[in-house]
Amino acid sequence: MKRRLLGWAFELFLLFGALYLLHLWQTRDTVTGEAPMLSGRTLNGEVLALESLRGRPVLVYFWATWCPICELESGTIDSLAEDYTVITIAMQSGHKTAIQAYLDENALSFPVISDPQGLLASRWGVAGVPTTFIIDAGGVIRFTEVGYTTSLGLRTRLWWVQ
Repeated sequence: MKRRLLGWAFELFLLFGALYLLHLWQTRDTVTGEAPMLSGRTLNGEVLALESLRGRPVLVYFWATWCPICELESGTIDSLAEDYTVITIAMQSGHKTAIQAYLDENALSFPVISDPQGLLASRWGVAGVPTTFIIDAGGVIRFTEVGYTTSLGLRTRLWWVQ
């Protein structure tokens, strides 16, 4: 029995190690440290600037209308936007009217900045979507995730940086 438990513990260790290495590989090109400049006009005309949001944690979420994983995660991001400051960037998702139609169709109300050429994404080192950055009150990136992340995971990270 002890030998079996040790075997399972070793396999669990290997699994977590592999997942951690995958995370490092997926986030290898994303920016770290001080968050780069981020500003733009949302689909509803509001000007959003990351610099003006200092003093509170911010979730920055890069996504695309054509991304099936983003579609799965969009409800989580919409829910988080009710409790935390969230900026989303629709990367290479077509014209603003197409993005707005996607939001309407999926009953989403989070703020969206359109990034049709992927210039903002490039500045942040985003190579794939969804990519999520959690920034602390001082403007420093504390967490970066590529791919699906649970609501509990995001809320825990936002709580941690408060």
